[in-house]
Amino acid sequence: MTSLDPRAPLVLDTRELGRRPGSQREEVITVPAPAELGIEVLHVPEGAPVEIDLRLEAVVEGVLVTGTVQAGLEGECVRCLEPIDDDVVAKFQELYVYEDQHDKAVEHDDHDLDDETNRLEDDLLDLEPLLRDAVVLALPFQPLCQEDCEGLCAECGTRLLDEPGHTHDAPIDPRWAGLAGLQQETQD
Repeated sequence: MTSLDPRAPLVLDTRELGRRPGSQREEVITVPAPAELGIEVLHVPEGAPVEIDLRLEAVVEGVLVTGTVQAGLEGECVRCLEPIDDDVVAKFQELYVYEDQHDKAVEHDDHDLDDETNRLEDDLLDLEPLLRDAVVLALPFQPLCQEDCEGLCAECGTRLLDEPGHTHDAPIDPRWAGLAGLQQETQD
């Protein structure tokens, strides 16, 4: 019994490949984005369309999945907190091994197939972990609204790109405030 739901949008059936090495299938699918696809400051909105261009190819050990994912992003600049609307395009390739291949490897203590190896379950494969890894790894570590974003003023919070040359008068040290008053009197 499989734990995968064959009706789920990111679960694919590979039976038509027939375990014949060299047989392949290409398709383009559009699926709703799963929850929490991205990082804290930049993500694909849940339910937004995600376009996946796929090639499923039967090999001796299992099914090789190669493709490209494209989706719209929403988030905010890490320097000035302005909204960011962008796209992400990521490539991926992963081997999903047949269950019997994985079982043989475990019996022979084969270290080539470890717990991180993706397995087919009743000829079904789940693309969600692969999609999640590809998208998150393609995102910038610190997204910016513009490459030259200067961020916010540390004193007043003004966005520095909106006010070029933004400055503040230097605060007077309270220990010297009395002298500043004397200077003012001599200038008057």
